[in-house]
Amino acid sequence: MSSFDDFDAFEAASSLSARAMAARPSPYLDELNPAQREAVEALDGPVLMLAGAGTGKTKALTTRIAHLLNTHKARTNEILAVTFTNKAAREMKNRVGRLLGQPAEGMPWMGTFHAIGVKLLRRHAELVGLKSNFTILDTDDQLRLLKQLVQAAHIDDKRWPPRQLASIIDGWKNRAWTPSSVPAAEASAYNQRGVELYAQYQTRLKELNACDFGDLLLHMVTIFQTHEDVLQQYQRWFRYILVDEYQDTNVAQYLWLRLLASGHKNICCVGDDDQSIYGWRGAEVGNILRFETDFPGAKVVRLEQNYRSTPHILAAASGVIDGNKDRLGKTLFTDAQDGEKVRLIGHWDGEEEARWVGEEVEAMQSGTRGMRPFSLDQMAILVRASHQMRAFEDRFLTIGLPYRVIGGPRFYERMEIRDAMAYFRLVVSPEDDLAFERIVNTPKRGLGDKAQQTIQRTARENGVSLKEGARLCVEGGLIKGKGGAALRVLVDGLDRWSRMTGEAGLSHTELAEIILDESGYTTHWQNEKTPEAPGRLENLKELVKALEQFENLQGFLEHVSLVMDNESDDGGAKVSIMTLHAAKGLEFPAVFLPGWEDGLFPSQRSMDESGIKGLEEERRLAYVGITRAEEVCTISFAANRRVFGQWQNALPSRFIDELPEAHVDVLTPPGLYGGGMGAQSMGSGIESGLEDAAAAANVYNSPGWRRLQERSSQRPMSQPRESKNMVIDAAAVSSHVMGDRVFHQKFGYGAIIGVEGDKLEIDFEKAGIKKVVAKFITGADDVPF
Repeated sequence: MSSFDDFDAFEAASSLSARAMAARPSPYLDELNPAQREAVEALDGPVLMLAGAGTGKTKALTTRIAHLLNTHKARTNEILAVTFTNKAAREMKNRVGRLLGQPAEGMPWMGTFHAIGVKLLRRHAELVGLKSNFTILDTDDQLRLLKQLVQAAHIDDKRWPPRQLASIIDGWKNRAWTPSSVPAAEASAYNQRGVELYAQYQTRLKELNACDFGDLLLHMVTIFQTHEDVLQQYQRWFRYILVDEYQDTNVAQYLWLRLLASGHKNICCVGDDDQSIYGWRGAEVGNILRFETDFPGAKVVRLEQNYRSTPHILAAASGVIDGNKDRLGKTLFTDAQDGEKVRLIGHWDGEEEARWVGEEVEAMQSGTRGMRPFSLDQMAILVRASHQMRAFEDRFLTIGLPYRVIGGPRFYERMEIRDAMAYFRLVVSPEDDLAFERIVNTPKRGLGDKAQQTIQRTARENGVSLKEGARLCVEGGLIKGKGGAALRVLVDGLDRWSRMTGEAGLSHTELAEIILDESGYTTHWQNEKTPEAPGRLENLKELVKALEQFENLQGFLEHVSLVMDNESDDGGAKVSIMTLHAAKGLEFPAVFLPGWEDGLFPSQRSMDESGIKGLEEERRLAYVGITRAEEVCTISFAANRRVFGQWQNALPSRFIDELPEAHVDVLTPPGLYGGGMGAQSMGSGIESGLEDAAAAANVYNSPGWRRLQERSSQRPMSQPRESKNMVIDAAAVSSHVMGDRVFHQKFGYGAIIGVEGDKLEIDFEKAGIKKVVAKFITGADDVPF
């Protein structure tokens, strides 16, 4: 029976065995709560598993797969299970294997959108003008190709960077727009030339026998839409479809899934509209919101029992997310004890916030906060913007607190690894001109710009790849001397290595070592005397070692293109620092959420660009941040923050006032910013009064700060504040004299170097020389050092 034959005969013949299989015991169902079990047992027809944070959606999803197999509703190759990350795919396979008591490696269609997309596209590449051994371009190669097209179009690439064009094209592909289907409204993109360059880019990719990430799904959507026989084959083949993190799908992924599920409609999507936080990279929360419209009669099962966080944390998260209008709605609950309330604290500035967090981490580690001790790897700091990390890194380095930044440079993005993989790519796909350009003179072979231009011209004139163009240059004597001899060695080597890929008895790891040795690349780094050279050689060794996990070079190259995870760790306990976006899917016993200030969080840029839609996504991000915490969640904000070298004053985030007060413990005194707990209770008297905000913040419970607060509260609300257009009262006599050490709430400590009436010129220790009105200055003795 063919893989794509109709399965009616099989079902009829196996009806008794199916009934027998269905009668087998299913002990794994007893481990589910009622909602999870309902979602698992609803096997036929469209199902939306609306799974809140920490409600065991992975358990329900994997149990559903196991149940399909155990009841004989489907065989392993009839289930399409799609995830967004390779880590999630591995976890899914492992869990299914444990549930069934046997490895789940026999499930060929379980993986990420891109991993499954590339497998399908290799089967049907010719339908979109590609060969089955096409290359998947990484971002670096994509940018180099686009730069060539931009320069050929005589566009100023400094004013119109190729990276901007790459982002535009990626957005179009996420929305499943081919060059011919880009709407007229987008015609002005990239200096009116975006659509034209997009078309040229796609043509050039086909000439290179290559595609980028967006093409892996776009090409398959095109094939499904234009070749009904292919679509019907896969509709019969994939009898059950399961999708994880459905709220993060873009339009292309959505269309891909809808086309495959439009026959049998046995599709189960698992997701949480309250955790849709990737709109900036194409995710459409509307995909999950209209699931019932797309699939009439769909069964919606809400997973609301949380197994991660305490009731106080869940209540705080629910209070925030309730502010969103576009949501399906659910109420999380837990059987856990109340635990700690969500802690809220205000700080004078970002540095003070970092100092306090550092001290709090150490205190929680030692168990001196009235809680159980937490190890460093049980604590995480989640920031809205990456520039917030600097203050914490600086502080942790100062006090010797071990930490790791999640999302740093990745192994496969290092120069020596890119070079080595370019050699491997060229051996697997000789038409890969971008790989040839990278290694033709790496290591140095005496092939300068003129020689490389000769190769390119010869290839273009003869309509062949750069590798073949190089061969013609060697045979025709177009490149002479040392460079010509070295080029001949390279071309012969590439031919020899390509032939060796099929040799019996030679593993691909041995071939990789041969390529690196015979190309001179290993010797190049052995002879390099820079401090980095030993580390680069170690990385190359690690690269060859990584090949052992794959059947061949092509499989490895696909893996590298699809997986850009840096999972290395020295094993030591460290505090994790990462962005809120990077934290999705993770959980920690103790979480710090700093920088909750309007403009920073919610992001002003997000609100300016997307309005209410942007604000709602920011609120979902706040929900994600709070629900990462299992036991302790601490939210903090600062009156002042240095952003890109400039001091900025700020109001607490509007999300703070959405926190239910009954579940929040305010660590600062009740007079925070002049009263109340959040931005709305601050009153209109401080809209431009940074000094008032700092004075009223009462971050320190000390006589000096209390005197500052009293002075602020006694001043009439209509009293003018310091501004750039100050009027100097020349008749006034300041109580301060030259040389006095003073304190200013915004600029800190300084010494007076000039007096003019009530206006003082002060040399501040950190802010430099400023001119301020005397009434905004406090004697240094009135402020705690």
